Amino acid sequence: MPKSFAVTVLLLCLFTVTFAVNLQAPLYSAYVAESTMGATAVTVAFAAYVAGLMPTLVFLGGLSDRIGRRIPIIMALVFGGIGTLALVVAPGWISLVLARCLLGVGTGLATTAGTAYMAEIMGEQQVKRAALIVTSSTTLGFGGGALATGISLSLQGQTFFPSSFALLFVAVPLLALLVIRLPRCDEPRAVSLLRLPVFPSSTWPYGAAMGVAWSTTGMTIAIVPLELQIHDLGNWTGLVIFLAIFIGFLCQPLAKRLSNPIALGLGFFLTPFGYLVLLAGSWSHSILLVLVGAAFTSASSYGFTYLAALSEFSMRSSEERARASAGLFVYAYVGFSIPVIASGVLADRYGVLQAMAIFGGALLISTLVVFWAWHKSPEDSNKLTASVDTL
Repeated sequence: MPKSFAVTVLLLCLFTVTFAVNLQAPLYSAYVAESTMGATAVTVAFAAYVAGLMPTLVFLGGLSDRIGRRIPIIMALVFGGIGTLALVVAPGWISLVLARCLLGVGTGLATTAGTAYMAEIMGEQQVKRAALIVTSSTTLGFGGGALATGISLSLQGQTFFPSSFALLFVAVPLLALLVIRLPRCDEPRAVSLLRLPVFPSSTWPYGAAMGVAWSTTGMTIAIVPLELQIHDLGNWTGLVIFLAIFIGFLCQPLAKRLSNPIALGLGFFLTPFGYLVLLAGSWSHSILLVLVGAAFTSASSYGFTYLAALSEFSMRSSEERARASAGLFVYAYVGFSIPVIASGVLADRYGVLQAMAIFGGALLISTLVVFWAWHKSPEDSNKLTASVDTL
């Protein structure tokens, strides 16, 4: 199989797995309507995704080292299809929790195996380009699912079986068959099925920055739509989520041209700035500011910070790339989930906007602390200075 075709199939698989993750986001309010838990119902369903993903990252991040890269990717596709099918067959909050859990498992399997597999297909000399392809395909997937369902609902009206779901059901079996035909570039090793993540030396600032940046994305996906719904702006949810992810994709080619320290430093600025703009838009009921703020946070979460972090983790652990990817996403999803769950509880007690404001204060403090600690680290500080001098 030609290398270009193998790369295309793999990126389509990564896109499809992550496409399924936010596919149901514009329907959250409809799924939880039967529940009496308010904002907490949304955050519990949101947390179910992490409940499926985190154990997969922590205990099965190196699974593909034992059984090969292809099987975990096929499993991820199937989990995405089954989770989405559950929402069609029995739409409701319980099905949403089940679906999100399955989607979390699938994401954990696909991102760890897929990152290692892409580098193996493309070769060690193109590790950073392989990381760019992985970040681009997953970024488009995470954002594209919500947008596709938003467009489908605008054309079809309210339904629990939008056209975007049907598209996923067609793609999953076709791609699963193509994955079987992909070349085996790795040599499965006689290692334990349960393998813990690897955290390469000196990568903690990148992981911590990912966690901080992705916390803003979690808020945009789970909490911001609740505020939009209060002000009859719920029809903007799909576009807000799409921008919160897609703008990062547009920034990735620029991020690839920058050194990892420079890209990370830019991300440290964009993350809190974008969220503060988004918060101002929510406070003033300005959808324009909400969209602009979501775009700025996306530039960091899925652009500069994401690519710099994935590239750094991959380059510093070439022998354990799948487990290193798992280590990075442990950072990312801790940030993605815990603040959102806490904000959901606060929203039910004090109000959605107040919860968003409290999160904004915590975000600013966290960003400053991580940046200060990174800047004080001799190795990273020297790298940043050297990178600025070469610009």
